[in-house]
Order: sequence, then C-alpha cells, then structure tokens
Amino acid sequence: MLEKFRERRNEESGFTLVELLVVMLILGILAAIAIPAFFSQRDKGYDSDAKANARTTQTAMETYFIDNDGTYATATIADLEDIEGTISDFAGSVALSGLAANTYTITSTSDSGNTYLITRNADGSVDQTCTGDGCKW
Repeated sequence: MLEKFRERRNEESGFTLVELLVVMLILGILAAIAIPAFFSQRDKGYDSDAKANARTTQTAMETYFIDNDGTYATATIADLEDIEGTISDFAGSVALSGLAANTYTITSTSDSGNTYLITRNADGSVDQTCTGDGCKW
C-alpha cells in the first residue's frame, strides 16, 4: 500500500509553466487583433446612425419647406419632430444652422466623434461633408 502511494506521489501531471505561458501568449495575440476590430466596427455603426439621422432630418426639412410657403428660415427641431416623429429619438445629436429662405445646414454628430453635414445651397445643390478620422459619406 505504501509503495502505491509513493508511486502516485512521484507521478507528475498537469501543465508546465512553459506550456501555460505559450497559451497566454496566443490568447494575448488574439485579443490584440480582435479588440481593435471590434471597436472599428462599433464606430462604423455610430457613423451609419449619424448619417441616417442627417438624411432623415433632410427629408423633414424638405417637407417643412413645402408646408411653410417655400422657406426654411423658421424651421426648428420641434417643427421637424411634428413632421417626422423619429427625430425626437436623436434630436440631441442633430442641429440646424444657416437657416434662410432657401438654405440650411444640418449637422449630425456621431458617438465616434465624426461630424456629418448636409448643406443646401441657394442654387438648390446639396453638399454632404464630414469631419473626423476616416469619415466618409
């Protein structure tokens, strides 16, 4: 009996320190690749949301123009909410500026830090611009 106990005690099982370090190294490399990719995809989602908010606001502005004697000058976010109810969901991230009879600028800010602008010019043309890291329409 004592002999069997001594044999078991001398048997070693488990992982060596080197094996554990190799596994930790592999997990670290995988995390270094996966985490930045995750954040990049998250920022793309934020940017898509901001662009959609700007376009929805643009559509509401055009409806406002038709309903208010051909002018954008007096438009407010509250007026646009009456036209397009979903604007209230993102009203804090969208702003109006440059309001005149036939011009406006819509600014939509993304949670990623990028800013998307839709500007209607006096000649009727519309410009879409953005500022920030790697932003694009």
